[in-house]
Amino acid sequence: MSLALIVMLPFIGALFPALLLRAGRNACATATFTFSLAAFILLIFQAPAVLQGETLHASWQWLPKLGLAVSFMLDGLGLLFAGLILGIGLLVIFYARFYLSKQDNMGSFYTYLLLFQGAMLGIVLSDNILLILVFWELTSLSSFLLIGYWKHLPAGRQGARMALTVTGAGGLSLIAGLMLLGHIVGSYDLSVMLQHRELIQSSPLYLPALLLILGGCFTKSAQFPFHFWLPHAMAAPTPVSAYLHSATMVKAGIFLLARLWPVLSGTPEWFYLVATTGLITMLVAAWIALFKDDLKGLLAFSTVSHLGLITLLLGLGSPMAAVAAVFHIINHATFKAALFMNAGIVDHETGTRDIKQLGGLWHLMPITATLAMVAAASMAGVPLLNGFLSKEMMLEQVAHTAWLDQPWLMAIIATLAALCSVAYSFRYIVHVFFGPQRHDYPDHPHDPPLGMWLPPAILVCLVILIGLFPQTFAGALVASSAKAVIGGALPEYHLAIWHGVTPALWMSVIALIGGLSLLAGYRKVRSAWEAGPHPDAKAMFQVWIKGLVQLAQVASHGLHNGSLQRYLAWMVGAAVVVGYGAFMNSSLSAGSRELLPAHPTAIAAWLLLILGCLLTVWLHHQRLLALIMVGVIGMVVCVGFVYLSAPDLALTQISVEVVTVILMLLALNVLPKTTPKESGFGRKGRDILLATSAGVGIATLVWAFLTRDFTTLSDYYLAESLPGGGGTNVVNVILVDFRGFDTYGEITVLGIAALLIFALLDGALHGGSAAKRLAQWLPDQARAADRHPLMLVVAARVMLPLALLVGVFIFLRGHNVPGGGFIAGLVVSVALIMQYMASGFGWAAQKIRLDYHAMIGSGVLLAGLTGIGSWLFGYPFLTSSVLHLDLPALGEIHIASAMFFDAGVFSVVVGATMLALSQLSQIGRRAEALPVNQAAMDCDPSHPLQKDPSWKP
Repeated sequence: MSLALIVMLPFIGALFPALLLRAGRNACATATFTFSLAAFILLIFQAPAVLQGETLHASWQWLPKLGLAVSFMLDGLGLLFAGLILGIGLLVIFYARFYLSKQDNMGSFYTYLLLFQGAMLGIVLSDNILLILVFWELTSLSSFLLIGYWKHLPAGRQGARMALTVTGAGGLSLIAGLMLLGHIVGSYDLSVMLQHRELIQSSPLYLPALLLILGGCFTKSAQFPFHFWLPHAMAAPTPVSAYLHSATMVKAGIFLLARLWPVLSGTPEWFYLVATTGLITMLVAAWIALFKDDLKGLLAFSTVSHLGLITLLLGLGSPMAAVAAVFHIINHATFKAALFMNAGIVDHETGTRDIKQLGGLWHLMPITATLAMVAAASMAGVPLLNGFLSKEMMLEQVAHTAWLDQPWLMAIIATLAALCSVAYSFRYIVHVFFGPQRHDYPDHPHDPPLGMWLPPAILVCLVILIGLFPQTFAGALVASSAKAVIGGALPEYHLAIWHGVTPALWMSVIALIGGLSLLAGYRKVRSAWEAGPHPDAKAMFQVWIKGLVQLAQVASHGLHNGSLQRYLAWMVGAAVVVGYGAFMNSSLSAGSRELLPAHPTAIAAWLLLILGCLLTVWLHHQRLLALIMVGVIGMVVCVGFVYLSAPDLALTQISVEVVTVILMLLALNVLPKTTPKESGFGRKGRDILLATSAGVGIATLVWAFLTRDFTTLSDYYLAESLPGGGGTNVVNVILVDFRGFDTYGEITVLGIAALLIFALLDGALHGGSAAKRLAQWLPDQARAADRHPLMLVVAARVMLPLALLVGVFIFLRGHNVPGGGFIAGLVVSVALIMQYMASGFGWAAQKIRLDYHAMIGSGVLLAGLTGIGSWLFGYPFLTSSVLHLDLPALGEIHIASAMFFDAGVFSVVVGATMLALSQLSQIGRRAEALPVNQAAMDCDPSHPLQKDPSWKP
């Protein structure tokens, strides 16, 4: 439970910052800090057991048939990343309180931050790869909101779109790769998967799975050639940059590489794909960072370079390289978060991040300068700081690794990358804080308040302490994390400042001296750089996106031109082609079952059905006649249901026919009574061919089905209907019990459709071009003099209580005999519709005061609560319970909990039907500018309209 709570606390806390916005900035920050702190404390409580070698598990079944479980696992690697996410997250939350201006919506910012934090925790603590994928996509969405937080800035919007596009595409690749991995192993549980190294690597799907997984990891962690999106994410506020670059977003791909290291590493494919990508990324990004004038841009490319360093170490495949990778993850998180916060301080206090406008800040901002120098020196790999230790371990590993059969090639490239790292790190120090003081800063520089420099100061203290006492302050965490990555015994190693005179030491000395020399000759190097070509990744990305958009527009406009006939032709045509292919690839022949002789009644109904279909096609330009023919076809189908002993379907069919015909008549009231001739001979020929092909195919399929013996679920439903569902009406029990989840989805869709009709027609009633056209509409046929005839009104009034009683009767009997909530809802709707037809919408609405929106909502809610109630007793959603009572005089009766679900169905059906009716009625009354009658019928002698036909209300 504690593991799940650690993940859920940020999501729960995300509700509070926006709600507390009016309470002040401190309230928002305090609420956010409190929930992150609570999750961090829970994690700390689990840490001792994990550091001693235990792996904690927590699991709940979600969709076991799909292999999806809510499973969490906490081992050393999960502890490391969760600690970084929550620990640095707390510092970022505190820092953001003082960094953000009063104009920034702090409630939204902290909400996005907590959503992102929860998604990252879900990734590192999940024990099910399907659950990892869910959280993986959540990080892309929440980071999109964070990067684009300053949505008034074009750079923020562009950076957010670029990040979402690249990482989203990588996420699709990762989904496919992890699904292949789960298919190989036969399980989607990560802890099970990590035990099948040989099975995975011997599978022919290993390489495709590896390529797809690396696609997701490399895009997320900005590895070459996907590195370009990360620097453009710098348009986000500095707290976001500090969080994304040090402990979260970009570390997600690194985490997954480390998590899957036990089963994917150790092959030539892994070495050349992962190590080569890391090596190239490390060098290219370090070289680019050297020439960036924007502080955050420099740090962004340095992040890409250090991520390449970690990727390189993981790609080497040796246990010692994995230990070094884990150690550098810790070190990079500390100095990089401190540096980003430091860059934010410089920008906040001087008004610029441009190095060309900075310099000489040492005397004006001594605290900021001191923190920057220590953190940047660690990034450069200066001795006695933590960055030096892990850099030395990296150089030691590459010094003993051959690449492309060249023993020193990888070591040379890694040393060049380290040399560039020294150069850009010291450039950050020298060009920003040293040199003469300037008098043209945009703002007057000074050290910030405690709230801004304290978080980076805490991180800088860790940089120093780990650098001086690595075994004391990082030894246990490195050992525990590395053991989880390796999946076995740790190699012999010792975290120490001095390891003697080794090749790594000489490589480090060369990097330091070379980096300082490069910085000394920076102007010449910069001139040479500027003279060379500079491919613009952003421009290339935009051209690529523009091409995709144009291609999508061509395809979309070609297929979706607004013609419903075209859409229907494509769908029917595709079905015909697929069906024809299936028939051609099968040996279709007559079945063993004999055909039964057709009854004359059935033949007559069939002929009437054929005639109705032909007349509908022939008369479809005459909308009223076509609607009548459709009603006739529906009635014939209803008779067919009765003939085939399906009374439930017959009741439903006839009720639906009445309701839909009335609603269609209301809709046709304000439309022309005839449709224009829209189809040429070629299109008619196409439609005839498609219709005939589809009809013949369906007839052949029915014939093939009915002439063969087959197995069915009917026997199961018949046997379990009463004992399992508490009713003898099998059809109704299936709807509300066996397949209640389907019915729940259907009534939800029905309610949404009714609300959509309301929204669309409401626009025609209240302003806009549709309302103007409606006001100009004139009736195209003469209207009857008596809008509300006496006979119709009297008949409707007399039938109303009878119809309502029939509806209640059908509802109550539905669980045992034909009926149920759906049919009862339609019957009651028909009874109410009759009142609207008889006396008009205005008058009836004043008498029938029902909130149809509330009926839809309460119906869906009641049906949902009925299903949820099953959970309280340990049963699956919508499991029915039956109460047997033996009452005097009444005898034994059965009361099923499904009755409440059926009541929800009833409420939704009535609400949806009447909501659509009311809107259509108002459209008709608005179009004809009819007054609301004050009496139920037109023959009321006391009504003013009877005395003065020109009277208006």
